[in-house]
Formats: sequence, structure tokens, C-alpha cells
Amino acid sequence: MAPTSPSTHRPPSASQEVKRRALALGFDLVGIAPAERPAHADSYLDWLKRGYHGAMAYLERRDAMERRLDPSTALPGARAIVAVAMNYSSRDSSAVDDGARASVARYARGADYHQVFEEKLEQLAASLREFCGVGTGTRAYVDYGPVLERDHAQRAGLGWIGKNTVLINPAIGSYLVLGVILTDAELEPDEPFLPDHCGTCNRCIQACPTGAIVARRELDARLCISYLTIELRGPIPRELRPFIANRIFGCDICQEVCPWNRETPATRELRFQPRSDLSAPDLVGLANLDEAEFRERYSGTAIERAKRHGFVRNVAVALGNWGDPAALAALITSLNDDAPLVRGHAAWALGCIATPEARSALQNRLQLEGDDWVREEIQLALQSDQSDRDA
Repeated sequence: MAPTSPSTHRPPSASQEVKRRALALGFDLVGIAPAERPAHADSYLDWLKRGYHGAMAYLERRDAMERRLDPSTALPGARAIVAVAMNYSSRDSSAVDDGARASVARYARGADYHQVFEEKLEQLAASLREFCGVGTGTRAYVDYGPVLERDHAQRAGLGWIGKNTVLINPAIGSYLVLGVILTDAELEPDEPFLPDHCGTCNRCIQACPTGAIVARRELDARLCISYLTIELRGPIPRELRPFIANRIFGCDICQEVCPWNRETPATRELRFQPRSDLSAPDLVGLANLDEAEFRERYSGTAIERAKRHGFVRNVAVALGNWGDPAALAALITSLNDDAPLVRGHAAWALGCIATPEARSALQNRLQLEGDDWVREEIQLALQSDQSDRDA
């Protein structure tokens, strides 16, 4: 009998094992990239220079910047990056046409994806150390870590970066959350995803109500509804409030119109399934949540990131855009909220409704208000009401 070729029974490589383990853990996509300077590092630096990151000052901190541009700064001796993605899409649309109800971005309708990812990434990192040796160095990041996940994911072959700046996979679309594991293990890198399947399509650019996609693959976060309703801690610029419509946390417009999401499969992760209270919730019922109620309702969800005052701020703007007198009682209560941020946006919303009752409430609050910015919002709301009546 001829001797068996050694290659016939070659054991799986560490790269193959980590991919197999990633899929077994529930990740939908996995690939390996070299731990090198991101391909779009210069574009990222230019984005910061233009101020497109807005109030997200943490993005330009020197220590974080170094780690984003050089993976070996985050993990000394880093050789490879394992990039993974999970689909969070649900069958229901993000768009809600009823002005009395709120729209919540798809990713925020279930459990906080950070918790899900951290758990799975740690399990995957443990498997990687098992395959490559107990002394193997690993460091895992979800989107809050100082890494450019989309860049590494593209280099690992998971998809291309669309004109709306999100990663798109040709099989499952763009409703993806990303994570990476930096490691000093020697893993075989995958081929980068080089084709650009956006072609001549500009639907995402045309559909953005605030014009946040200022050029192909160039987003001005200061105009983005997701930034305005989540990351921005202060007042939402008055000129942008009408474009927010009824979106109280995040925005999916640029993904909703993307042809690659027409037949995206539903998520397999049970914790990503939408909660009933986060699928088109009643706006009036959310307007006057106190701190305890907010924490009880949204603990363990991504909505916690907006904080109570930020979330209720968003609800006030949505109620103003609805413009129905049915919101008056809730907004008048918000006009006396402890947080100036809430009071100011409630004043704007009451100015949008512009009934005698709304005007009376604004005038009464103006006599009591001690915050200069809130006083300005009340005065502008009253002027707007007067202009509408004179027209």
C-alpha cells in the first residue's frame, strides 16, 4: 500500500478553526485581516480635520488616535485582526408613518448589541488562545474601541463600504454590527473585498433628509439624525429639528432605501429580536419619563446611551413635528422638567403646535424661567406662534 500523503490529513489551521468557531458562536460573517495601518487612515484624519465628527471629541484624543492608526499600539506585537459581523435586521420596517408613534433604529429595538458582542467576542478570543497557545495575546473591541472596524472588515473580505459609509455584504446587506479581535498570533489573512457594488446608485445620498452624506462615502456627523439623537448631548440645532420627524433614537433611512437591503434575512440572534415596546411606541407615553422609569424601561438596551434627558429631548422634538394638540398636556409637563435641555425643546414643540393653550403655557413659563437658553427658546416659540397668526 502506498504511503498516505502527509497533506491528505493535514489538521485544520488556526485560521480555519477560529472561523469555524466564530460561525458556531452565531457570528454571520468572519474574516482575517493583517494588523496594519487602516487603508482609509488618511481619509479618517481628513474627516476629523473638517470637523465632521462634531461633539465626539473622544475620536480625536491622541492616545485613541494612535491606536486607531496603528493596531500594534493597542496590542503590542499584533499580527492579525479577526473581524466579525452579526446581522440585526428584523422583518418590520424602521419607517413609521403615524406621527403619534416613534421610530427607533432597528439595531436599538432589542438587547444592547454591545453586551451580546462582548460575550461572544470573549468566547472567540478564548478559542483563539486555545488554538494558538495559552500565551497568545488578544484584545477585543466592539464599536466603542479605538479601531476602524469597517476598514478592517473590508480588508478581511466581509464587504465593501457603501456611499452611506456603512459596510455592505452582498449576501446579507448592511444591517450589521461589527467587532474585531486583535491578536499576536500568526493567522492567514483573507483577500480584501475590493469590488464596489454601489455602482451609479445614489439613493442613500438623495434620501438623507438633512444632507448628511455630503459626498460619496463622506458623512458630516453634525447633520446625521443618528448623531443628533444619540451622540449630541446639547440642543439639537433648530433648523434640523423638523427633519428628525418622529425619529427618537437613530435613523435607518440611508439603509432602508439601499437596494442591497431589499431581501436582507432576519437576524438569527434571539436577543436582537425587537421588543414590543420599542416597535413604534406611543410618543405621548414617553414624554414624561422620570429617571427611574427611564432606567427601568430601557436598562440593557442601546437607548440607555442617550440618557434620560437626551431621550426625552428627542421625544419633545418628535411631538413638535407631529403638531397635534393631543400632545399639549405632555409637553406642558416637559416645559417644567428639571433638565433645561428638555424644557427648551418642549418650548420649541409647543411653538409648533401654536394653540392658545400652548401660548399661555409658554408665557407662564417665561415668567419663571432662569436659564438663558431656555428663555430664548420660549421667546422664539412665542414669536413663531405670533408670526403664524399674523400670516
